[in-house]
Amino acid sequence: MGSSSMAGIWPLAVLPLLLSLSLSISTTAKQTYIVHMKHNTKPDSFPTHHDWYAASLQSVTSTPDSLLYTYTNAFDGYAASLSDEEVEFLKQSQSVVDVYEDTLYSLHTTRTPAFLGLNTDLGLLHGHQAMGVNQSSNDVIVGVLDTGIWPESKSFHDSGMPEIPTRWKGACESGPDFSPKLCNKKLIGARYFSKGYHMASGGRSFLKKPKETESPRDQDGHGTHTASTAAGSQVANASLLGYASGTARGMATSARVASYKVCWSAGCFGSDILAGMDRAIEDGVDVMSLSLGGGSAPYYRDTIAIGAFTAMERGIFVSCSAGNSGPNIASLANVAPWIMTVGAGTLDRDFPAYAVMGNKKRLAGVSLYSGAGMGKKPVGLVYKKGSNSTCNLCMPGSLEPQLVRGKVVICDRGINPRVEKGAVVRDAGGVGMILANTAESGEELVADSHLLPAVAVGRKVGDVIREYVKSDPNPTAVLSFAGTVLGVRPSPVVAAFSSRGPNLVTREILKPDLIGPGVNILAAWSETIGPTGLETDTRKTQFNIMSGTLLTPSLPFANLATVIIVLLVFLVCLDNTNSPLQDAAGGALSNPWAHGSGHVDPQKALSPGLVYDISTDEYVAFLCSLDYTIEHVQAIVKRPNINCSRKFNNPGDLNYPSFSVVFTNNRVVRYTRELTNVGAAGSIYEVAVTGPQAVQVTVKPSKLVFKNVGDKFRYTVTFVARKGASLTGRSEFGAIVWRNAQHQVRSPVAISWTQL
Repeated sequence: MGSSSMAGIWPLAVLPLLLSLSLSISTTAKQTYIVHMKHNTKPDSFPTHHDWYAASLQSVTSTPDSLLYTYTNAFDGYAASLSDEEVEFLKQSQSVVDVYEDTLYSLHTTRTPAFLGLNTDLGLLHGHQAMGVNQSSNDVIVGVLDTGIWPESKSFHDSGMPEIPTRWKGACESGPDFSPKLCNKKLIGARYFSKGYHMASGGRSFLKKPKETESPRDQDGHGTHTASTAAGSQVANASLLGYASGTARGMATSARVASYKVCWSAGCFGSDILAGMDRAIEDGVDVMSLSLGGGSAPYYRDTIAIGAFTAMERGIFVSCSAGNSGPNIASLANVAPWIMTVGAGTLDRDFPAYAVMGNKKRLAGVSLYSGAGMGKKPVGLVYKKGSNSTCNLCMPGSLEPQLVRGKVVICDRGINPRVEKGAVVRDAGGVGMILANTAESGEELVADSHLLPAVAVGRKVGDVIREYVKSDPNPTAVLSFAGTVLGVRPSPVVAAFSSRGPNLVTREILKPDLIGPGVNILAAWSETIGPTGLETDTRKTQFNIMSGTLLTPSLPFANLATVIIVLLVFLVCLDNTNSPLQDAAGGALSNPWAHGSGHVDPQKALSPGLVYDISTDEYVAFLCSLDYTIEHVQAIVKRPNINCSRKFNNPGDLNYPSFSVVFTNNRVVRYTRELTNVGAAGSIYEVAVTGPQAVQVTVKPSKLVFKNVGDKFRYTVTFVARKGASLTGRSEFGAIVWRNAQHQVRSPVAISWTQL
């Protein structure tokens, strides 16, 4: 037996030594690692990669249950419970690319269809034809990787739906509280992945907790909310305790839903996420939606990016939220160019509430409070009362009951959850709360289903109230609530919490790609938890209003991976007052680091005219231009014959439908793009350029004539920083628009002069 036929990574003479060493280190502390193996290096003696991975692992550890997952689609490698010494042994193998510590990712919490102009009866997909392809949304399968699913929700009823597509390979897994019979022709799959969480939680001890049952059931609410937002069926008379009453529905009402539970009470572990992605690819999803993520690791260390690359190659559209870490710059997650990175904007719906001060000033805010009100009698108003330095934030234990009992308390937004602040006020004897924004949150207003009468106000109003309390010896207030209001203007506005660029992994790729409705979204909810998510909230509701970022395409293209190149050229940078998009964080105009290419306009995307097409080979050339090693590129692309013989001079030369220009010591940056005509034959486009005065922008050619459908033309954009411009540390923005009488194909431009 040759050396390659045993573990596939060490000669036979070394194995006895390693096995004896593994016995001596087996008692050391272990944690989960992801072992990245080189593609196509499996010895022929092993029938499957699983067998090879198991043998490789057994060569360094005597613990029989160390192997947690083996990955075959999204990733080359496996997840295992390892000690530090075992990790070092594995890293010495020539078959191992690297060994990564399991990453803990965080959830990105999320009148949408009507606001986007989608058909209220059938959904955008039904009966439409674009780019020569007609595909019903009944055939589209949306895989949602999140906290699981509440299958009994009316949002997942299958009335009138045809039989499940025969290509579907998924399943509904059983659990103590989940029967496979709960799935139907709408909810066609439900799986769970918990081994990474098990390991981090100290084995199976978490199963003793009644709220952490091992099954696909959603105990958190987030997964049910995102799944129904993406593809929920129409449900009449839906509301959150009377708020936002009307018909609830997803972006693609006729699409199928497959749930992959990868998030648990502590968060979402990379090993579980990767297992979910691996299985979703195998099952046959068309769309993969992840409202989770974190960090800014290189692509070859980013498990979500690696899994998404395989999905993209197989024609699966991958949509990920940008994150909820705004308004801080460079706070993005999920920035790989083959992922649609989505930020959050507001709807034209509001939930007004008011705080009337003792000086008769009536100040506006928002709230979803639905209990008994305060009445009309003013009560005392307090702020920063007490010896605790965090009482202004209403942190647990910070309020002194003798000072706040029977009064309305002003709580500054920040650090602890908004609804928790209200619970702290209530528990200290307060009768109401004014949640006042600080500079960080600006004028963004997020409505919450508070446990006591509470009104959230923006920074400017908050400052007025703080000043009133400071200047009046006996300040008072009374709170009131006005229900639901439609037609709010302006909207959309970029949410302050929405994560911002620039993209620190690749500065030459503009992220986020776009914004979608993500503030105060009504969707289905888990009935095991109250609308606030607090353990003390015993209320039950079938629907909840949450905020976050999510986009699921409902466009009729046979290869949904092409949606990214369609949506990004047909977005709107104007609100419903026909004015430029605003930013809730600063109350000023937004920019592409906040909104990317703009706000979703699905109707226009049905007929884009021109698209920027990107092949897998171009993504490979992009990766090679990042100066990654061949092993790192292979780890993402999973091809043994990658040699980086082709790479771009600049990563920004990827045929991406936006431009991110970085001037360091250079004064000239030149990018080339290629447009494909998917409109009428004989189409003619001329270019229009907007940009900062400090940069000269030249586009050649300035006119494109497409004789036939499918014709491709390349153009070059040259950016020249003018001499004498003092722009150190500044950023500027503009746009390049190809237009004719029928279409405007717009690409945003972001220009920066220095690294952050």
